[in-house]
Amino acid sequence: KLHTQKSYFFFLYSEEMSNASAITEFLLLAFADTRELQLLHFWLFLGIYLVALLGNGLIITAIACDHHLHTPMYFFLLNLSLLDLGSISTTLPKAMANSLWDNMDISYYGCATQVFFFLFLMVGECFLLTVMSYDHYIAICKPLHYGTLLDSRACVHMAATAWGSGFLYAVLHTANTFSLPLCHGNILHHIFCEIPQILKLSCSHSYIREVGLIVVSACLLFGCFVFIVVSYVQIFRAVLRIPSEQGRHKAFSMCLPHLAVVSLFISTGVFAYLKPPCVSSPYLDLVFAVLYSVVTPTLNPLIYSMRNQELKDSLRKLIGCFLAVIDCQTSSANNFQCMSAQTCLSFFI
Repeated sequence: KLHTQKSYFFFLYSEEMSNASAITEFLLLAFADTRELQLLHFWLFLGIYLVALLGNGLIITAIACDHHLHTPMYFFLLNLSLLDLGSISTTLPKAMANSLWDNMDISYYGCATQVFFFLFLMVGECFLLTVMSYDHYIAICKPLHYGTLLDSRACVHMAATAWGSGFLYAVLHTANTFSLPLCHGNILHHIFCEIPQILKLSCSHSYIREVGLIVVSACLLFGCFVFIVVSYVQIFRAVLRIPSEQGRHKAFSMCLPHLAVVSLFISTGVFAYLKPPCVSSPYLDLVFAVLYSVVTPTLNPLIYSMRNQELKDSLRKLIGCFLAVIDCQTSSANNFQCMSAQTCLSFFI
């Protein structure tokens, strides 16, 4: 009888391994059931994607070309825009293609690639937001030491650490997740590949290792959150001690955009991953996924440019110069106008 039970369990295990090795693609969640709504979602997300590309692209171009913006704060903002561009480009084009062609599948290796780059960029953004809070803390609480603590070499090292931490995190989680045998089909109740959804498909005895890794990672990310909170407590205490109203306004103008981005990033992530199981549903998960993977990278450029006068002035001049150069090339503008447009553009370069 014992031998029969062992044989039965060995047969089940062998069948599970066979099913796991047979998976070559995953099926993602559709935006809608009808063709008309799928096309509506395609055009909606195409518009959002173009806005994100335009907003982040303008910030990257303005900071890279305008030598007045070659400071630590704008250097980190440039890196944030690069991460936002990468994260939204990892998930949204595939989701738009699926809606356009009414095809919800993604290959096994395509899913692994999507998981890797999404983790790499999102975790890198989390660490970069932590670095940016440190930059604001030094600028307001220790302004006399700002040049020595945040010189160009230190800024490059901190940005590289943020990118490198995201890369290491992504390698560990992606390799560990996709080494698990999958026994519960290939349907992911999500619009893109994500580790929690893949773990739901894994065999019941095999995901403990990945859960342990997630717990350790959550502790590290919680440490970033605590560091940001402590930094801003010190920042607000220092700002409230500034005697002039103009000084307080300038400090708040520098810090509030970053604080808004951090709040949006953390709140959408918490709602997406830590909401109670009783309120969980595939379409509610879809809404939160759109919030933290699509809306956040799109709104970040708007949030940073709303209260930052230097950035707004630079963007306005940059757009004006490009329009003047285009007008010079396509119309019968005189030589003086063309020289003025080229001089304006050389101001940035």
